[in-house]
Amino acid sequence: MHLDQVVLTFGRAMREKYGYKVHKLAIDAQFTCPNRDGTRGIGGCTFCNNVSFSPNARKPPNVDEQIEAGRKVILKRTGAKHYLAYFQAYTNTYADINYLKALYDQALSHPDVIGLSIGTRPDCVPDGVLKLLAQYQQQGYEIWLELGLQSSFDATLKEVNRGHGFAEYQDAVKRAHQYDLQVCTHLIVGLPGETAEHSQISMLRVLESQPAGIKIHPLHIVKGTQLARQLKQGNYQPLSMDEYVDTVVNMVKMAPETMIFHRLTGTASEDILLAPHWCSKKWLVLNQITKKLK
Repeated sequence: MHLDQVVLTFGRAMREKYGYKVHKLAIDAQFTCPNRDGTRGIGGCTFCNNVSFSPNARKPPNVDEQIEAGRKVILKRTGAKHYLAYFQAYTNTYADINYLKALYDQALSHPDVIGLSIGTRPDCVPDGVLKLLAQYQQQGYEIWLELGLQSSFDATLKEVNRGHGFAEYQDAVKRAHQYDLQVCTHLIVGLPGETAEHSQISMLRVLESQPAGIKIHPLHIVKGTQLARQLKQGNYQPLSMDEYVDTVVNMVKMAPETMIFHRLTGTASEDILLAPHWCSKKWLVLNQITKKLK
């Protein structure tokens, strides 16, 4: 049994809506974040190493080149011929509105790109950005605003140096809904100091905000991060795969059947992954989640 037979995955939702496969094309547009450049803080999140986001991150080419390269890989791997340009790395609304529009327009100039998925932070979505995304949606494009919340607990967000709190998330979702935008909320399971109960409470609080989609993935420790130093010093204990699977299954069961799950696990390249080692086994994790949900 496949995952999309037990939950409404993003892939299944797009097939049901459009009648064909739609795949996200990850784009690194070389943004930064307010908790990296000194606006909100320095150093970024304790778990953040941009190389873990995208294979393009080491030396990002321009948007057109990234779309062309990604298109070839996805076409060969899944056969998908329609795409969302997924502005993924760092904070992809953290710039002047005219600059953002030029980037988004460039991605949408490709005939097989049917929309945008914009990854950002809850404290970086001014009304001007929401209005711009709503305009694309009114033109018929598939638009998703992906908000990296990670946890609903302010103490946890402070611990991992997010630079924002849960209140900013609630405000961002409320304003996005005023523009009829689809919100996908990101949650991380296994953050420092959190238990399965924390993750389930965060899920409940997020569901109260009524996002259209949710993305869940484990906290993975990669080289070159503050969390990697904490791991080396014995100050962080990674989750076991069974702990992660059980937590995710319980979170999924809390959601309505109409919830679109964009992701239920996440991976990092083995050359930078320090722990948990099972994070490199995407299909093993998904198969276990599927089996338990069934």
